[in-house]
Amino acid sequence: MARRFDIRAQPGFAVIALFTFFLLYLPIATLVTYAFNAGNSIAVWEGVSLRWFISAANNDIVQDAAKRSLIIATVAATISTIAATMAALATTRTRSYRGLTFKYAFINQPLMVPEIVTAVALLIVFSRIKVWTGYSGLGYLLAAHTAFCIPFAYLPIRARLEGMDLMLERAAADLYATPWMTFRRITLPLLRPGIIAGFMLAFVISLDDVVITEFVKSGGQETLPTYMLGQLRRIVTPEINAIATVFLALSVAIVTAFFFLNRKKAQ
Repeated sequence: MARRFDIRAQPGFAVIALFTFFLLYLPIATLVTYAFNAGNSIAVWEGVSLRWFISAANNDIVQDAAKRSLIIATVAATISTIAATMAALATTRTRSYRGLTFKYAFINQPLMVPEIVTAVALLIVFSRIKVWTGYSGLGYLLAAHTAFCIPFAYLPIRARLEGMDLMLERAAADLYATPWMTFRRITLPLLRPGIIAGFMLAFVISLDDVVITEFVKSGGQETLPTYMLGQLRRIVTPEINAIATVFLALSVAIVTAFFFLNRKKAQ
């Protein structure tokens, strides 16, 4: 009798999955382990110590870069999430028409263009604006990060809108609710998980960005990723591992908080 095919049982998939996870997480585990190294080497273990976390916390340059990274990521994520929400509403709460597909492609274009191309284009445009205006502040980084993060925030928000049932919004309209009241009482509460997901994704993308930041920033505007890149060109110490470990812990904390937030809303 022929053996019945079962899609849930694929020979060899478990081994491939374990090997893939091993390749992905072994370097991260090594980085985190050597962040607690007592010695000055990132390759020779000399005991357990928190000296490099303390060194990074007391480093004025690291403090300034961390504050700047958090400010840029928060502002860029907030503005890009608001813009992405409006764009998602405009492209989903409407009838299909000629040009709608072009709008989808236009909004998501930064995802398909190599980041180095976007960085060079922003460098050329902003350099001309700097010459005309004489302004070289943080606004260029905020504008660049915001524009780059919009499609990342747009995708989960649009996906959430497309999965929502329109019957509740139509029922509210039948009960003489205004468009704003319908949005505030019906659409926004149902859309909130998508908005939070879009904000988190935009925040992490902005916080970790190196290429665009490296091309757009002016002197004295180091962020944590560009500071770490600069240190890798000099003497590498476990302090870089400590900073990267804090980055990792922050990312895990954000994902965990979002998981429990959604779980609480589902109950």
